[in-house]
Amino acid sequence: MSETDQNTRHTEKMKKIKAARDRMMATKTDQKGLIMVHTGPGKGKSSSGFGMIMRCIAHDMPVAVVQFIKGAMATGERAFLEEHFADEVKFHVSGEGFTWETQDRTRDIAKAEAGWELAKDLIRDPANQFVMLDEINIALRNDYLNIDDVVDFLLTEKPDMTHVLLTGRNAKPELIEAADLVTEMTLLKHPFRDGIKAQKGVEF
Repeated sequence: MSETDQNTRHTEKMKKIKAARDRMMATKTDQKGLIMVHTGPGKGKSSSGFGMIMRCIAHDMPVAVVQFIKGAMATGERAFLEEHFADEVKFHVSGEGFTWETQDRTRDIAKAEAGWELAKDLIRDPANQFVMLDEINIALRNDYLNIDDVVDFLLTEKPDMTHVLLTGRNAKPELIEAADLVTEMTLLKHPFRDGIKAQKGVEF
């Protein structure tokens, strides 16, 4: 087959695909604030969430972040947002580090509960169009928070047009069921397994 014939067939194929896509898109007319979950053992759950925050900033959408568990860590995303976009993004820390570091379950529960109370206020505030609850899935997995309370709040009290993103591995089935969008990050390779520690600009 000549290159000209290949190009012609390609053009005809793309026309058919575009027509099918246009028909499908014509049926997608609803808008709503989404409950989103980033979970799984692979890297990129929080990183993807902060990428979404960049989009929100570009669209003049006010954002709020509550970091659970790992909140005590100094991270590049927190430094960047607090230094350059403090008016656009309310950034709150509700955690003192990973549970194997704190070794104080009672204190971890108190921090998680305080973070969730703050998160509810931020979600209820219609001024916030996107709220990221970073690593809340870890707090839920450890039963620092009641999963039924969290799901019920999201389904009944979240404003209709507010997006909420919940990150962290091992998302509970109840949350996955309630969510509109769930992404699972899979792990194929990670340098940590080869003795390479977490590095600036990649992990934090």
